[in-house]
Amino acid sequence: MGDQSYGIDVKTVSRIAEEIKGIHEKGIEVCMVVGGGNIFRGVIGADYGMPRSAADSIGMLATIMNALAFQSSLEQQGMKTRVMSAVAMPAICEAYIRRKAMRHLEKGRVVICAAGSGNPYFTTDTAAILRALELECELLIKATKVAGVYDSDPKTNPYAVFFSQLSYRDVIEKNLKVMDKTAIVMAQENNMPILVCSLETEGNMEKVLFGEGVCSIIS
Repeated sequence: MGDQSYGIDVKTVSRIAEEIKGIHEKGIEVCMVVGGGNIFRGVIGADYGMPRSAADSIGMLATIMNALAFQSSLEQQGMKTRVMSAVAMPAICEAYIRRKAMRHLEKGRVVICAAGSGNPYFTTDTAAILRALELECELLIKATKVAGVYDSDPKTNPYAVFFSQLSYRDVIEKNLKVMDKTAIVMAQENNMPILVCSLETEGNMEKVLFGEGVCSIIS
């Protein structure tokens, strides 16, 4: 949403898409899992009395909007893409099928996964780990609003401690809020490394992939 308080900022989407293109052009297969918090968060809806299953379903629809925005921006920059949804929407995008997603990646397309895992009560973090494991990814990058993992929110605590490297157990035992516990346990059980970096720093995702820039690694 860029500097906006809500919705999709086209310039921000375009900038991120350009970074994805730069990574892809270096020969790296890219699968994106897109959240929807800039439009609607299911947990917040539930806090206001909406049934959690209904609130999460609205959140899944928000991720579809973001995925279509990224698809449009990537294709404007000459990339081949597929949006694949965990909730069937044949008039808008493909249904997520693991083997089809693998073929798209093999053919050089950027796969954009939407609608989380298709189930309420599961976060986008858990969906990201699930897709990374299913599609045999070597690394999961969580691109977020801060430079990496801290012991508290660095936007509200100037003395927050930054961690450049952690184990999965560290994240769980220190109750760090980088990802939900279900996602971290799945990553631990399947030895999926997680790189956490800032999405707001221009060009940062590509830098950290090649050992430059600031990030946290959970492994």
